[in-house]
Amino acid sequence: MIMVSACLAGKPVRYNGTPATDTITEQLIAQNKAISVCPELLGGFVTPREPAEIVGGNGYDVLDGKAKVIELSGTDVTSMYIEGAAHALAIANEQNVNLVVLKENSPSCGSSVIYDGTFQGHKQAGAGVTTAMFRRAGIRVISEAELEQELGHQCVR
Repeated sequence: MIMVSACLAGKPVRYNGTPATDTITEQLIAQNKAISVCPELLGGFVTPREPAEIVGGNGYDVLDGKAKVIELSGTDVTSMYIEGAAHALAIANEQNVNLVVLKENSPSCGSSVIYDGTFQGHKQAGAGVTTAMFRRAGIRVISEAELEQELGHQCVR
């Protein structure tokens, strides 16, 4: 089973209340080959919500207590991100998920790129909190940009 970010499946769950719809992801959901989750909603956030970024590192650093997830206003929401990641991981384990496709750039879901914590639109190499937790649990995580290649350039029908 494949797990995907709910925003990629067309759900308006991103911080600003919009989806980040990905056609291949939608097709996988329609074919019952994938399930969708939003770790941030699982952590107790609502939509829309204030933007947040990892300050002081990446998702691995957050899990190790060396960095924090901070909202634009300065509110520390680290525990909510960790809780959401843990809930998503529990679902992945229950559903025998072996591949996760998460939305790039997110402080939760970014798999190779996240915002740098300055709220200036700058990005840096790094993983989000959920990606870090999944990878530590031995679950493979890729971004939506890697999905077509992962499926072998097959047309998903």
